[in-house]
Amino acid sequence: MADTGYSSGSKDGENDSPTKSEEKRAFKDPLISGLDITDDADMESLSLDASGKSDLSISRSSSLIANLSHFEDAEDDTHDLFVNVDDPEKHTGTMESYVTFRVNAKTTRSEYDDSEYSVRRRYNDFLWLRQRLEETYPTHLVPPLPEKHSLRRLDRFSPEFLRVRQAALQKFLKRIADHPVLSFDKSFQVFLTAKAWEFQAYKKQGTGLLGRVTDSLHNISASYMNKNRPPEFVVMYDYIHALSEKISVMDRICQRVSKEQAEHLIELSEWGPIYTLWSNSEEELVPSLLAMSDAVDKCCQYMREVIDANDDDFAQPLKEYILFTDAIKAVLRRRDAIQMEFDATVDELNRKKDEREQLKISDQTYSIGAFLGKDPEDVKQQKQEKLEHNIEELTKQMEELNDKTVCADTDLRADMERWHKNKQKDLKELFMSQADRQIKYYEKCLKSWEGAIRKIQAKDLEYITTEVPEEPTEPDSS
Repeated sequence: MADTGYSSGSKDGENDSPTKSEEKRAFKDPLISGLDITDDADMESLSLDASGKSDLSISRSSSLIANLSHFEDAEDDTHDLFVNVDDPEKHTGTMESYVTFRVNAKTTRSEYDDSEYSVRRRYNDFLWLRQRLEETYPTHLVPPLPEKHSLRRLDRFSPEFLRVRQAALQKFLKRIADHPVLSFDKSFQVFLTAKAWEFQAYKKQGTGLLGRVTDSLHNISASYMNKNRPPEFVVMYDYIHALSEKISVMDRICQRVSKEQAEHLIELSEWGPIYTLWSNSEEELVPSLLAMSDAVDKCCQYMREVIDANDDDFAQPLKEYILFTDAIKAVLRRRDAIQMEFDATVDELNRKKDEREQLKISDQTYSIGAFLGKDPEDVKQQKQEKLEHNIEELTKQMEELNDKTVCADTDLRADMERWHKNKQKDLKELFMSQADRQIKYYEKCLKSWEGAIRKIQAKDLEYITTEVPEEPTEPDSS
């Protein structure tokens, strides 16, 4: 292949190819490679050595989440756009019923006419916003939306489902508002500010179905045909694929644990009343039996709280990161499609250049044009002019695609770096919250059973006091 003078990171000379050490530095998973000392130097370290003599132990009443408070500092001061989702409201129409959420926005950006906005949007409007951002910025990572239906198949109008949905939509908009590119998108501004009728009119200006279908076919073909993906993005794709599998396994185990906890809760709920019924036939054991029944009932309540919290605050965020890995795979496919188009253009350009070189030494005496009565030199000249025109057009197209490929790679690298930092923070908080919930659950259960023991012991002492006869008193000698 002739040297074209341009590089996409996979087709050109050795000077442009990254070294092995650079490839390793280009993609680093914070969870695999360990904590970044520069980011987490201030974080309190917790020793897991049970034999240690340190006084800095975790108290049973402390919250582990306090260790993450420093992550929230230094971020809010730099933001100039804040969004909040609240107040779900059910709407009942003649054809369908649906829910809208109030979206509040505060900003100091000059492109906004006012500093505060409040609009109502339904889930389909959020879905439209994400699709529009993907179409506008195909090589940027657009945050995923929560699935339309709940993992637990809750009623979509129930307060519990709406609370979970509201939190997920809030997180979706916050991630867009924090993005240095997506937050300045015109469609996002319209989503936050336009009145209902204006917003519906704007939505009709989107790209048609044919364009989306063509893009999908292009992306599918790229995933099969692209053989020149740079090593950096090969590593990235392999990591995302492995991460998706690991989180999926964790999600399935989490669902099994939730199912077992629900079965355990049923057993506990049947266990407590037995002590109460037993107390009806054992007068002397009434306080002890009621103390046992009360402890079991409290443990039932605590277990129910743990199950609900695990579903909302652990299973849902895990599912969200599975959706995130799917979104990253889609961006990688779109990036591959751009590189595939660039590679195909380079191949065609080199083929045309080879034809031009062959034409210079060829004899057009026996060409089709010569048989039709044209002068062989004129035929050769016409072919040369046509090839020069094709080469010029392909060169221009190659330059544009090269720039597009470089921009796509830069966008993806920046978004992945930002995503890794957020993922590290989110998963730390997720795991520590889970550990904190388990600690609090067992603390509450322990307190309930300790209370039952005190009640039973108090009854035993009372029984002993009443049963032991008093010692006879000596007669007064006086």
